[in-house]
Formats: sequence, structure tokens, C-alpha cells
Amino acid sequence: MQANQLMAMTIERGASDLHLNPGRPPVLRVNGALVSTDAAVLDDAATETICRELCSDEDWEEVARMGTSDFGLAHETGNRFRVSVMRQRGRYSAVLRLIPSELLTFEQIGLPQNCIELLKRPRGLILVTGPTGSGKTTTLATMVDWINSNQTRHIVTIEDPIEYYHTHKKGLVTQREIGSDVPDFPEAMRRVLRQDPDVILLGEMRDLATISAAITAAETGHLVFGTLHTTGSARTVDRIIDAFPANQQEQIRAQLSVSIVAVISQVLLPRVDGGRVAAFEVMMMNPAIGNLIRKNETNKIQSTIQTSRRLGMTTLDDHLLELVRAGTITREVALDAAQSKADIEARLG
Repeated sequence: MQANQLMAMTIERGASDLHLNPGRPPVLRVNGALVSTDAAVLDDAATETICRELCSDEDWEEVARMGTSDFGLAHETGNRFRVSVMRQRGRYSAVLRLIPSELLTFEQIGLPQNCIELLKRPRGLILVTGPTGSGKTTTLATMVDWINSNQTRHIVTIEDPIEYYHTHKKGLVTQREIGSDVPDFPEAMRRVLRQDPDVILLGEMRDLATISAAITAAETGHLVFGTLHTTGSARTVDRIIDAFPANQQEQIRAQLSVSIVAVISQVLLPRVDGGRVAAFEVMMMNPAIGNLIRKNETNKIQSTIQTSRRLGMTTLDDHLLELVRAGTITREVALDAAQSKADIEARLG
């Protein structure tokens, strides 16, 4: 099968990912589970041919030089894929992630409506966190689309690669791709403040320079969105602080206590009726949480979120309980995703 046929099959089957590995037929990830297709087993030559089809000359040269290339790719149907082509044990493999073709609404992704109020803020840092494949990119795209549709603001996105394409609506959207438009995240962040942004979206806060620039931008009058591969608000704050040398951490805690607007942590779980559903933890900055961050008492953030439900906050475990009681997910799925399994077991009885 050719690359475009395999991509079409991924779209038709409603899969989130396509895996191409020598010694196996093409494998799809459907509703979180890996499923072998009935296509022929791929040998080394067939896999290399498909990988070469997927790549531009520049991408293929990067695979030869670096062993990996990551890029976005459009299918003839209009659907887009995030592609990673790699060498492994001297052979070639690829993983293609299907990017949903339509931007979703807050209702469709299940994000609490009160999160819309966060998007009206003129400045600050909003972090969307969770493991790989938890839907962070989709959540961020939904937020950017809401701002673009409802406010006259200049949004600059810095992504690796660009996944969702945004058209200009009420706002103005500039999208920069790492590698093709700008060399790396630190360079993009160094330049972005000269581009008159109101909103900055960082595809990933993966190094000290980028994290530091994001905090500075949030303090100097910009609404900044960033992602981290963490689960839970307290761990997210700790991860950022730990990225800095020990002699800077007290200052960073003080900066974060005033620059963070919210941390939205999410996981993607299998639904009882098929498909998947997102479960969220939402922490919104208030004086109590700001004080815990300054005093290095992030271990108390979880209990503060629990006692601040009336302010629009929710813990991941509380949301998991709601999903179980609504019949959306099973008890077992909730226990696997829980931050405190014993607490959920006790509350479910």
C-alpha cells in the first residue's frame, strides 16, 4: 500500500495513530488500543519506501543526518497528520498522528465553561498539561479558536510541527513552525515580543530558556499558553521550578505565584459506549494557591483545589467520579487514572 492509501485507511477507521514497522502489518490505534490491519506484513524495503514517500527532500535528509524527522503532512482529503519518521536498529519506521480536521467547541471536548473566562484575561500564563496523546493540542486549538472568533487580538503560535491551521477571524493569527520558519523555541520566543502579540501559544515548554521567556512574556502584558507533559497542578508547578538552578528557585516561585492564571491537566479515557472522553483537573490562581507556591508548599495545592469548587476549580479525581456516576466511564478506568485510588474507592463505596 502507498502512503496516501494508508493515511486514507487511518481516516476511514477513525484511528488516532498509524504505526509502520518492519515485520508487522500497518497497526492503528483505535480508541486507545493498538489494532493490526489485514494488510500485508511490511518488510524493510516496503517500510523504507513508504517512509521516503512521506518525507520531503529536506525531511529525508534530516532522517539521514539525525535519525528522526518530525513534520506536519496534509492528505488529499484535507486531513492533516503529525508525522515522525525514524531509524531504529538500522531500519525505518514511522508514526502518523491524525489531527482532527475540525476545531472542536468547549462542549465537545468537555472543558468546563468557566474556563472561557480565563481566555478574556489580558495577561498571564495558562498551562495545559497531561501525558502524550491526552488531547492537549486539541484543547489549545479550541482555546485559540475561541479567542480568534471572539476578540480582536494578535495570536502568535510557535509549534513543532503546526498541527491545526487557523484562519483569520475577528483576531489575527500568525503560526510559526520550528525548523521551517524559525530554528528553535528559544529563538522564536526571543523574537516574538517584537511581533506585537497579544496572545502567545508555545507548543512545548521543553527547556529552561523557553520556560523563562514564557514567564517573562506573561509578566509583561501577554496571555501565554504552554504545555508540559505533567499530570496534576502541583507536579506542573514543581516541574517548572525544578528546571531552574537552586539559587533562582525562590525568585521563580514568586514570579509564578503572580503570573500563572490557571493549570488545566487532562487525561483521555475510553468511554463505556466506545470512543474516548477527557477528564480534567482545573486549578485557577487565587491568593491561597499563590501563597502556597511562594512558600514552597505545593503539596497542599490539591486540597486547596478541593475546597475551591465554588470558584470553578476541580480535581481530576472529582471529575473522574462525575464521569463514573454519569455512566460515561467504568469504575476500573477511573481507578487506573486516579491520583488517589484509595480515595475514589472509598467515595464510590
